[in-house]
Amino acid sequence: MGARRKQSMSDNGETHSQFELLKTKRFAPFFWTQFFGAFNDNIFKNSLMALLTFGVLSRAWEWPIGSSSVDNGAELATEVSLSAMNNLGAMLFILPFFLFSALAGQLADKYEKSSLIRYIKALEILIMALGALCFIYQQTWGLMLLLFLMGTQSTFFGPVKYSIIPQHLKSGELVGGNALVETGTFIAILIGTIAANIMSDWESGPALIGGTVIAVSVIGFLTCLKIPEGRAPSPDIKIRFNPIIETWHTIQFSRENKAVFLAIMGISWFWFLGAAYLTQIYEYTKIDLGGAPSVVMCLLSAFSIGIAAGSLLCERLSGHKIELGLVPLGSIGLTLFGLDLYFHTHPAPQNELIGLSAFLSDSTNYRVLFDFMMIGLSGGLYIVPLYAMVQERSDEAHRSRIIAAVNIMNALFMVVSAATGILLLGVMELSIPEFFMVLAIMNVAVAWFIYTVIPEFAMRFLIWVITHTMYRVTHVNLNKIPDQGACVLVCNHVSYMDALIIAGACRRPVRFVMFKPIYDLPVLNFIFRTGKTIPIHSKSSDPETYENAFMRISQELKDGEVVCIFPEGKLTQDGEIDEFKAGIEKIIQADPVPVVPMALKGLWGSFFSHKDSKALTGMPRRFWSRVELEASDPIAPNRVSAALLYDKVATLRSNRR
Repeated sequence: MGARRKQSMSDNGETHSQFELLKTKRFAPFFWTQFFGAFNDNIFKNSLMALLTFGVLSRAWEWPIGSSSVDNGAELATEVSLSAMNNLGAMLFILPFFLFSALAGQLADKYEKSSLIRYIKALEILIMALGALCFIYQQTWGLMLLLFLMGTQSTFFGPVKYSIIPQHLKSGELVGGNALVETGTFIAILIGTIAANIMSDWESGPALIGGTVIAVSVIGFLTCLKIPEGRAPSPDIKIRFNPIIETWHTIQFSRENKAVFLAIMGISWFWFLGAAYLTQIYEYTKIDLGGAPSVVMCLLSAFSIGIAAGSLLCERLSGHKIELGLVPLGSIGLTLFGLDLYFHTHPAPQNELIGLSAFLSDSTNYRVLFDFMMIGLSGGLYIVPLYAMVQERSDEAHRSRIIAAVNIMNALFMVVSAATGILLLGVMELSIPEFFMVLAIMNVAVAWFIYTVIPEFAMRFLIWVITHTMYRVTHVNLNKIPDQGACVLVCNHVSYMDALIIAGACRRPVRFVMFKPIYDLPVLNFIFRTGKTIPIHSKSSDPETYENAFMRISQELKDGEVVCIFPEGKLTQDGEIDEFKAGIEKIIQADPVPVVPMALKGLWGSFFSHKDSKALTGMPRRFWSRVELEASDPIAPNRVSAALLYDKVATLRSNRR
C-alpha cells in the first residue's frame, strides 16, 4: 500500500491525502465554519425537542377568554401535542428553503462569497443570543420562531457553501474536499445531538444550552474570518425577489445540463431516504427493537459514522478524481442493507424498554447496527461524487443558483418523504420494517431510471468494477495530461482492457479511437459507446468508418476534449510494441495539439492479451494483474512524428510488458 500511496502522490507532485486540506488556509477555515454551524444547529433543534418532550418547556398556547366562561377572567391554556410540535418545528425550519433559496442563489452569484459568509455567521450570533434568552426564560414559541430564522440562515449559507468549494480547490481535490465536508457535517450532527440530550437532562440545562449556542456561534464567526476571498462570478445580475417565479427560474438553470439535473435528483433522493430513516428511527427502536433512547443514540451513531466512513472512502476508491462509478455502488448498498433491515428485524419480546448495555449483550442486534452503518456508508459513497459532479459541471456564472436548486429540491423531497411516511405507515398501516423494505425497492426504481437516462453512471461503474477487481493499477505522472484544452494521448496496445484502465486512471473524460472489431465486443461495446469511443477500421477494409473516424477526432479536438489513440492499430502479438502508423501525424496536421506519450506495463499474459493464444480464448491464464500506467511530458505539435512517439513510448515501457 505504501508504494501505491507514493505513486499516487507523484501524479501531481504533491500529496493527495484529503486530510492535508485541513492544514490549508484555502479550506480549513471553511471546513470549521461549516462544522460549528452544523453542530450549533443540532444542539439548538435537539435541545428544543428534548425539553419539550420531557416537559421542561411548556407546549401551552394561552389566551384570555371572557369571564362568563371562566371565573375571574382566568386564562385558558391549550396544550399542543408533542407530535404536532415536532411537525411544526420541522415545517418552520424547512419553509425558508422554499421561500428564500432562489434569492440566496442570486446573492451568492452576485457578491463576493467570504463577505456573505461573515454576514450570515453574524446573523447566527444574533439568532443564538435570542435563543439563549428564550431557553433561559422558557419561551417556547419564541424558540419555534427562531427555528424559522435558523432555517433562513441555513438557506442563505447553502449556495455559498457548495459554490465556494470549487473556487478554492483544484479539480483533483473536489472529491476529497466534499468528503471532508460531508464527514464533518454528520459528525457535527451526531455530537450536537448527543450533547443536546445530555444537557437537556441537567437541572441547569436551559441556561447551559443558551450559553453553549452563543459560544459556538461566536467560534464559528471567528473561523469564518479566515476564509479566503471567493470572487463573484456574476456581479451584474439583477436581484429579484419573487419566491414562486424565481424558484421556478432557479430550477430551470439546473435543467440546462441534463447530467447535472439528474445528479441533483439523485442528491435529493438521498435526502428523501435519509429523512425517512431518521424520522422513523425513534419509533423503530422503541416498537421493533424494544430499545430505550440510549439505543436510538447508538443507531444514530452507527448511521453517522457510516456516512463519514463512506464519504472518506470516496477519495480512496476514486483515485482522487470524480468517480461516478461509485454512485451505483452506493445505490446497491442502500437497497441491500435496507432490505436486510426488513428481513432481520423481529418483534421485541420485552415488556420494558432495554438500555444500551442490554441491547449490545444480544449478538443478534449487531446485525441491525451493521445495517444502519452500511446504509450510512453506502449513502456517503453515493452522495459525495454527485455533489462534486454538480460543482464541476455547473457553469460558474450561475453555480450558486444551481446549488440553490439543490436545496429547493432537497427540501421538496424531504416533505414528500414525510408525506410518504404518513401514507404508508398511517393510512396503509405498514410496519416500520415493511416501510424500510418499500424504501429499498423504491431505491431500485429510482436508480434504474437515473442510470438509464444517463448511462454514464453505469458505464463508469463497470469500468470501476473491472479495474478494481482484476487489476491493481498504479500510475506515474498523469499530471502531464493538461487539465484543460485539447490533447492527444498515444499508448501501446496490449489487451482488450487497455482503454478501460486508461479511462479509470485519467481525471478527464477520454475519447478513445479504437479498432472496430474491439469496439463491437459484447458488454464492452456499451462502455465504449457511452464513453463516446470512436471506432476505426483500415481504409481498404472500411473506407467509410475510416473517414468518419478522422472527422470525429477532429471535432472532439476542436471541442477541447482529450483523444486517445493506439498507433499500433491492433493488439500486440508478441508483447513487443509494433510499428506506429502514420495516422497520428494526419491527426496533428489537421488539429495541432500537444501529444502525451503513455505506456501500459503488466498486461501482457493476462486473459485479455494474445499471449500463448488468442485473447479471450483457451484456458484463463491470468485474471489479476499488477498494472502500471506512466505518462511523459507533452510533445509540441510541430515535433510530432510516429517514429518519435514510438521511441518515447518504448522508453516509458522499458522491459516490462
